[in-house]
Amino acid sequence: MTTWSSLLLHTTPNREQQNMVWNMIGSFCYAFASMVLSFLVMRLAGEEQGGIFAFGFSTVGQQMFLLAYFGIRPFHITDGTGAFRFGDYLHHRLITCAAAILLGGVYLAVTGYSANKAIIIFLLIAYKVIDGFADVYESEFQRRGYLYLTGKSNTFRTILSVGVFLVTLVAGKNLGAACVAAVCAQVAGVLLFDVVVLRELDGVDYSWDAGRLLPLTAETILLFVSVFLDFYVFSASKYAIDANLNDAASGYFNVIFMPTSIINLAAGFVIRPFLTYLTVCWTEHRFGDFAKKLLRISAVIGGLSVLAMAGVILLGRPVLGILEYLLGPAYTGKLTGYNGAFALIVLGGGFYAILNLYYYALVIMRRQGVIFGIYLVMTAAAALLAPWFVVRYGILGAAVSYLLLMVGMAIGFVWMAWIAFFHGKEMKGCK
Repeated sequence: MTTWSSLLLHTTPNREQQNMVWNMIGSFCYAFASMVLSFLVMRLAGEEQGGIFAFGFSTVGQQMFLLAYFGIRPFHITDGTGAFRFGDYLHHRLITCAAAILLGGVYLAVTGYSANKAIIIFLLIAYKVIDGFADVYESEFQRRGYLYLTGKSNTFRTILSVGVFLVTLVAGKNLGAACVAAVCAQVAGVLLFDVVVLRELDGVDYSWDAGRLLPLTAETILLFVSVFLDFYVFSASKYAIDANLNDAASGYFNVIFMPTSIINLAAGFVIRPFLTYLTVCWTEHRFGDFAKKLLRISAVIGGLSVLAMAGVILLGRPVLGILEYLLGPAYTGKLTGYNGAFALIVLGGGFYAILNLYYYALVIMRRQGVIFGIYLVMTAAAALLAPWFVVRYGILGAAVSYLLLMVGMAIGFVWMAWIAFFHGKEMKGCK
């Protein structure tokens, strides 16, 4: 075993604790970078370039990431019986990544963006698609009980790519060149922290059969469409701002949207370590344990959301004032006027965290059709609500539409998950 791989694979006697710690570190680094990068670009390159970066990185790029990701991770990590080999998942991911790059190019070709905006967004799409490719390795780490390797990969890849991006941006003052450097660093990170490391684990089956790719797609297509639509609903306000306002508005909305990343990060700390436990409870028909754990996690997420809202009520305006100060004198008064929108977004983030928990519950219960149905309804609602509110009320309207959509999705997921739970329990004849 190589020295590099030995360092990454090193574990403690309490692997469960190490899994939890590194999952927290990796999730924090990934979410923190996603949260502050657009802010830093606004500070370093100005509000217009910052707005372009924010939309490309957190909206279009992330949408294409989800095509590459294909919604497979929950299915992959809960494939405890080994229905599909890693080689099947890997080659399927190569196809979805290629499709994401192609669709991203088509989107940019028909939007009519300026050459500068189109090039920057395409580079950010490439960056995110590589992130989606890395996920197939990190899903295999988790499926095999090495969640700490997933956390390490997230941590070190993020530090490498974000560090290279910021150094290049500061040195050259050129956003396009910084995006090229970030893509190159992302490729290097996947090779160093994912590909090389998985090769050192015993028993990973890299063989694959082209005939198995279609069944794998059939098993997960509804998950993909659901996740793809989920992000559209989540980002409908951002798309509406890009279509109806200006690039600067995209940047400002992204800044006040940052707390949702913190809420989702905290929720992820609570949810991810227990997905395997919930899966085991469901497959072994331990319905009481499943329900108790689901309710406990719900209570923790609810408590975190209440704390977040209390923080916004008490500190929202001062925090926005601090962000204005950090951005520079040119931004004075630009953010504090959005304090009401800021509070609505935080509240919506709490509902989104809850619906994510119940999304995973429905995946574990293999109710992909139910998930798809909820997202289909909410996508239609998002397509109507977000543009209407943004055109009439600007950034405040975007926040209102986001909150309404998150509340609607949360109600749908919680309601349908408990219906599925009691139906499954009744079918097994359990009391």
